[in-house]
Amino acid sequence: MRQVVIILTFCVFIFLSFRVEDPLNPEFSIAKLLEALGDEPLPHKPNLLTGDASISRGRDIVINGMSKAGGKKSKRQSKYFTCIACHNIEREDPQLSNPSPEARLKYTNDQNLPFLQGSALYGVVNRRSFYNGDYEKKYGDLVKPARNDLRQAIQLCAVECSQGRKLRDFELESVLAYLWTIDLKLKDLFLTPDELELVEHAFDTGNNRGEAIKVLRSKYLDSSPATFVDPPADRSNGNQLTGRPENGAIIYKNSCQHCHFENKYSFLLLDDSKLTFQHLQNKAGKYSSHSMYQVIRYGTPPKGGKKAYMPQYTKEKMTDQQMADLRAFIDESAQ
Repeated sequence: MRQVVIILTFCVFIFLSFRVEDPLNPEFSIAKLLEALGDEPLPHKPNLLTGDASISRGRDIVINGMSKAGGKKSKRQSKYFTCIACHNIEREDPQLSNPSPEARLKYTNDQNLPFLQGSALYGVVNRRSFYNGDYEKKYGDLVKPARNDLRQAIQLCAVECSQGRKLRDFELESVLAYLWTIDLKLKDLFLTPDELELVEHAFDTGNNRGEAIKVLRSKYLDSSPATFVDPPADRSNGNQLTGRPENGAIIYKNSCQHCHFENKYSFLLLDDSKLTFQHLQNKAGKYSSHSMYQVIRYGTPPKGGKKAYMPQYTKEKMTDQQMADLRAFIDESAQ
C-alpha cells in the first residue's frame, strides 16, 4: 500500500511540475496546455541556440523579407514577395474548426485584414500537416518532405512559392521562434463554460486528461485543406450565380488591391478608375492572364526573366459565389 501511495505521489509531482503556467488564462498557449495534459508534443519547436537566431529576426524576415544583425541588413529572402504577401499573421477565421471563405471575408474586413490565398501563419505551429490536398498536384514530390515537417514546409514556401532563396539555419529557427509567438491561445477556441470547466479540472487534477485533449483539439484544424477548381467553362457568362456588388467591393479592395495597388507586389496597377474596371470587364470573358476567372482559379506561372507570379485561390479560400460577387462589382464599376 505504501508503495502505491509513493508511486501516485510521484506521478502527481511529475504532472504538476510540468505545468507551464498557473492558473489558466485567455492567453494560455494551446500547445503548452495540450502538452501539459499529456498530448504528443509538436515536433517543430525552435532552436534559438542556432547562430544568431532570435524572435525579432524571425519577425523581420516574415514581415520585411530581411533582418538586421550588428547594424547590417541580411540579403533579401525574395526579390518578389514577403510572407505577408500571401499569409496573414493575425487570426483570420472566426470559427477555427470549420473555416469558410464567406465568414472569413466578413471577419477579415471587420479586422482590416487582407483576404488572401495562403493559410494564416497565426496558429500554423499548432498544425501537424502542411501543403495539404491538391498542392501535391502543383509541387509534386517536393510536397512529400514538407507534408509533416514545418521546417521543410517553410523552405518549400521560401524557394517555390516566394521564388526566393532557401533560408539559412539561423534564419529558419528565427522564423519558427516568431511563429511560436503567434500560436493559438485559449481565448481563440471559444470553449463553452462546461468545456472550460472540464479542461481546467483536468489541468488542475490530472483527471480526464484524454477527454480534455479531445475537446481542445476539436476546436481547430491541424491541417489546411486545399481543393483546386476550374474557372467557369463559359468565361463570358461566368458561373451563372447572382453577384453581390457590395461583397465584390470588399474582395477587390482586400484581395486584388492587396497586391496590385501602390506597387506592393505586382506591376499591374488595379486602381479605382473606370478605365481599370473596363479593362477587367473586357478581359473577364477571355482566356487571358488578365481574366479574373483565369487568375483566381489557375493563378499565373513564373516566366523566364520574371519570377513574380500570382498564386491561385483554392475552393477553401474563395467560393464561386465570391467570384460572382467580384464580377458584379467590376461590371457595376465599369459603367
